[in-house]
Amino acid sequence: MQVLANALGSVTLLQPRIFPDSRGWFAETFNQDTFAQLGLPSRFVQDNQSFSRQGVLRGLHYQLGKPQGKLVRVLQGHIWDVAVDLRPTSPTLGQWAGFHLKAPSETDPLQMLWIPEGFAHGFLVLSPVAEVLYKTTNSYYPAGERTLLWNDPALNIDWPLHLLGDAPVLVSEKDALGKPFHSAELPQS
Repeated sequence: MQVLANALGSVTLLQPRIFPDSRGWFAETFNQDTFAQLGLPSRFVQDNQSFSRQGVLRGLHYQLGKPQGKLVRVLQGHIWDVAVDLRPTSPTLGQWAGFHLKAPSETDPLQMLWIPEGFAHGFLVLSPVAEVLYKTTNSYYPAGERTLLWNDPALNIDWPLHLLGDAPVLVSEKDALGKPFHSAELPQS
């Protein structure tokens, strides 16, 4: 497992080792010992998978009370994945990091993004469709679910909307009603 980048102190872009042969390839995407050696969580409690069409923007989501760390990878397509630091005592509070994540192919390596607890998370689908799989460190907790406004000027996230061509941005009603950063409830330290 190779660490490609660290942003905001702990958002980590990972690249598992690929073992190719004449049939295709094999990769180990999670190993408890390897993750522990890298200082990453080695216990996950839930897997989530989404299928979305081009222009769908999911997020920016986080949970209070039972925060979730997320290990994200793309099974099909191409997304712009974003994490926003909401940790009240963090020197990077309110800052964001974005990453292009693509399904692995002959030209695109298998990559995963680790987003720790205390961050809001969202993504924009840039390809015609995308399937995203992510492991979480805590179960879904509806009472603690919160949403940051994806296009809040205070966050100034540089969503690559120009890559959508004529496709509109599609958000759920919940996401359209997200809170601006200045009035969002932050996780406890």
